[in-house]
Amino acid sequence: MTDLKKIPAQAKEIVKHKRTGVIYTDKAAFDADVADSNTDTTAEDFQQDLEITVASMTVDGETQ
Repeated sequence: MTDLKKIPAQAKEIVKHKRTGVIYTDKAAFDADVADSNTDTTAEDFQQDLEITVASMTVDGETQ
């Protein structure tokens, strides 16, 4: 088995309201919105995405 190159990458968690598209700073901010009686936000409105950013790399290969 050959050694695989490790590619540097960054992961970013995105917490979002499904219906309105509002992006929260974190899950705690979303939970605070759910607990707020002045909003109609429910736990079912929770959406969590993960954005992966991979550093660019050059591919060095040879063809025959």
